[in-house]
Amino acid sequence: MKNCDVLVVGGGITGCSAAWHLAQYGADVLLLEQHDLNTQASGRNAGSLHGQIQHASFVERGEGWARDYLPSLRFLVDALEVWQGLSDSLGIDLEVSLNGGLLVAETDAQMQDIARKVSIERSAGVESEILGPSDLQKYAPYISDQMAGAQLCRIEGKANTLLAAPAFARSASRLGAQIKTNTPVHSLEHEDGRFVAATDAGLYTSDRVILTTGNSVNRFSHLWGKPLPITDEPVQVGATEAFAPLVHNLVYFAGGKLTFKQARSGTLLIGGGWAADTDSDTGYPRVNPESLVANMNVAMRVVPSLASVRLIRTWAGVGLATPDLAPIVGQLGPKGLFAGVFPHLGFTAGPLMGKVLAQLALDREPETDLRTFDPDRF
Repeated sequence: MKNCDVLVVGGGITGCSAAWHLAQYGADVLLLEQHDLNTQASGRNAGSLHGQIQHASFVERGEGWARDYLPSLRFLVDALEVWQGLSDSLGIDLEVSLNGGLLVAETDAQMQDIARKVSIERSAGVESEILGPSDLQKYAPYISDQMAGAQLCRIEGKANTLLAAPAFARSASRLGAQIKTNTPVHSLEHEDGRFVAATDAGLYTSDRVILTTGNSVNRFSHLWGKPLPITDEPVQVGATEAFAPLVHNLVYFAGGKLTFKQARSGTLLIGGGWAADTDSDTGYPRVNPESLVANMNVAMRVVPSLASVRLIRTWAGVGLATPDLAPIVGQLGPKGLFAGVFPHLGFTAGPLMGKVLAQLALDREPETDLRTFDPDRF
């Protein structure tokens, strides 16, 4: 039986960030990941760094929900500040670019919705500019001249999803953390004040446990009594051939499901939350061809010149949601057990979420106000 101070279960960006922060604080930390690092949600998204209320959710849920969401928005804004210095902190270029997010509208009605959303965001200190048609064409001439305008949120951007979580893990390892991949946790129990995790490599015990496994966290719900209301949402992304630098922002569309941004390699990453399928045999997500076609059609509506660009790769992953779209962060069940989930926007939140969970596990007071994220609210 092997012992550690803190056991982290899950090797995505949040888990790897937690391991790094724990090691920085001097804890004896072990991270267990059932696959390889960064192979699930953290490594399968399109790398968007979000700092505004998502427009589709605002339109669907209304202004009251948006005001209730402001603590979650504040968490994202604070996470973006972490992203700004992360390449230097981890000693590797994570291809972070915070050139701003552009929410494009096709109609005057959409522009009115955007203006209402911006007013609420400004109440949380998130400033945005409203661009009319002529200003939009000057700022982003690749956008269709049929668009009515846009919101420009300057704090948003992108990063390379393939680099961030492994960089946290390497830095954690250099500080003494143990990172074990291909080591699923078959069971987790609380015995005599300590946690015992059973794996193929043997038993591990710890005083504290951090769960960063998304919806799989509910495999251990016997420890706190009932499953958390987390749902999986299989989604997909497409990537084009590389072309000359053109798109410098994270771009959204108010008229349909769409996000895109151009990676440093020149490829355009196109998504927006289009539904993927789930393979009935394996349970893994797979690309839905109809969603792919619809996604590309929306993209060409916003940027007509994309009609001449080849799509070369697609893949599917799994996001997650909570009923109020707010994160779940805090203690679960017995003393010393913590979990953190940020719905839809977990890649953006991950570096800060890992830090917060590390602070909680070591009885440090997080700088972030977590009261509205308490798991007990459900």
